[in-house]
Amino acid sequence: MIFEIFQYDFMIRAFLAGIMIAIIAPSIGMFLVVRRLSLTADTLAHVSLVGIAAGLLLHIHPLLGALIASIFATIGIETLRKSKKIFGESALAIFLSGSLALAAILLGFSRQRGGNIMHFLFGSITTIDNMDIILISLLGVIVLITVALFYKEFFLISFDEELAEAQGIRVKLFNSILMFLTAITVSLSLRIVGVLLIGALMVIPVVTATLLRKSFKQTIFLSVMLALISVIAGIILSFKLNMSTGGTIVFVALILFVIFFFGAGKKR
Repeated sequence: MIFEIFQYDFMIRAFLAGIMIAIIAPSIGMFLVVRRLSLTADTLAHVSLVGIAAGLLLHIHPLLGALIASIFATIGIETLRKSKKIFGESALAIFLSGSLALAAILLGFSRQRGGNIMHFLFGSITTIDNMDIILISLLGVIVLITVALFYKEFFLISFDEELAEAQGIRVKLFNSILMFLTAITVSLSLRIVGVLLIGALMVIPVVTATLLRKSFKQTIFLSVMLALISVIAGIILSFKLNMSTGGTIVFVALILFVIFFFGAGKKR
């Protein structure tokens, strides 16, 4: 029976954290996909690995270390992008490769290699504790409220920055806010799907939803629904079949994409 899962406290925490991430990940991912900045999520995920390694060394909460590292990275990425001396994709590539190198060095000094770091590479939703739930819930609500308050601004800068600036919107400010929200979302998602898979959870449900050619708001809503299905089904299947939770969640998302891809093609 499916409901027997809820006999375990760690599974209840897993579902609570998974549902929150399933809501905020595509909500932010939608703006990244429209702006063709899908690689941003992967870049910040790899940067957060530096924060995790530093957290293990300094004995601070790994998610807090990941969040701090991601926020500093967003400042650096935006600074390079605004300078217009290099392309935005090049700035992402620099931070992605550089963060992996630094993380490897820091992990070399850490005595807590192996199992602990693997939890963050591929996700380990069953190890989420009460502190993680509080952190994910608090910051997740902040992300959702911010998106709701500045939806119009994020919508305009995603489609046309020049038009947004002509309408009096402070484009640079809202670009920075969107990057900060991305950093928060990536950091919170590490325990769910891991560094190597977070980009997929933020992008695949959004790309799947866009196949139906709905309005922007409808696409966000549909992408959240798809992410919720992926997370809930992934958690249940991984528990029943003893598989990697993060990998199972992303695999379910990929199956949904294939179904929608061929289904939308026949409809057209």
